[in-house]
Amino acid sequence: MRAYAVDAPGPIATHPLVEVERPVPTPGPGEIRVRVEACGVCRTDLHLAEGDLAPRRPRVVPGHEVVGTVDALGEGAERFSIGQRIGIAWLGATCGRCRFCVAGRENLCVAPSFTGWDRDGGYAEFALADQRFAYPIPAELGPIEAAPLLCAGIIGYRALLRAELPPGGRLGIYGFGASAHLCAQLAIAQGARVHVLTRGAAARTLALELGAASAGAADTAPPEPLDSAILFAPVGTLVPAALAALERGGTLSIAGIHLSDIPPLNYAEHLFGEKSVRSVTANTRQDGLVFLELAARLHLRATTNPYRLGDASDALRDLAGGNFVGAAVLVADQTHLRATATPSSSE
Repeated sequence: MRAYAVDAPGPIATHPLVEVERPVPTPGPGEIRVRVEACGVCRTDLHLAEGDLAPRRPRVVPGHEVVGTVDALGEGAERFSIGQRIGIAWLGATCGRCRFCVAGRENLCVAPSFTGWDRDGGYAEFALADQRFAYPIPAELGPIEAAPLLCAGIIGYRALLRAELPPGGRLGIYGFGASAHLCAQLAIAQGARVHVLTRGAAARTLALELGAASAGAADTAPPEPLDSAILFAPVGTLVPAALAALERGGTLSIAGIHLSDIPPLNYAEHLFGEKSVRSVTANTRQDGLVFLELAARLHLRATTNPYRLGDASDALRDLAGGNFVGAAVLVADQTHLRATATPSSSE
């Protein structure tokens, strides 16, 4: 099968992603094999390719927003049926035994396995998954629109939970990529006033189209104090600005797996008044199940930019350059690609 692996991590201009030929994998006990239809392109994939996130093993295949149909079952794999559309997300497996797993906090497992980091992901024609960590895809969602929900959506949902936004509260969102534009829709649907602060004019336009109360540059103050804020941009220098924008008792949730250095904070300006800063670490399976149900019920929709599987490097390059709004999606099944608009990458 055709796949794309991280060869020598480095700036995306050095082409760290290479095409490789791999045998079609055979599912082991409790595993399912998925014929990939689409795979979302996450900023974590970019961090992996560029070396911000050190690869766990040589030539790993990225991709953890995988949608496809089950085409083979390993021994004892009975949760899904052949032909069923399922999703494979970032959290690939947990130990199930540590104190965090036992307490229902499996996102903090001490020995987890992650799709597209520890195990090969969806930048390929086939992928394997532990059936316990896969998700049924709601019938009303096609593979391209469902793919970004599996990380961008789920992590945005968890970041929103961590931000402890009060009912009808004022939420600031810093950065407006794949995860943020889904999180904003969810918060607005739940009655929040959302203020978006991001560098891109096109992203600000999308935010307003989706119902944001305001959209300004990332380094400007929102028009009113915030009850909660979420930092999606991997830019540590935005942390003081977000904290300064919070009302007393407010919470800043930092959603990324990688963040540049945070500059010194002034206690009186940034933290006094019982302001809180929280990180987000992966998600639980329950987070995923709840979010996918909410996404279907509230009609959340990802703004997608489809690319052919062979244009994976172009998708990462465009993500790094901020050349699109919403989410990039690699499409392995050309039937689905033909049903969408022309991809942003070259023919």
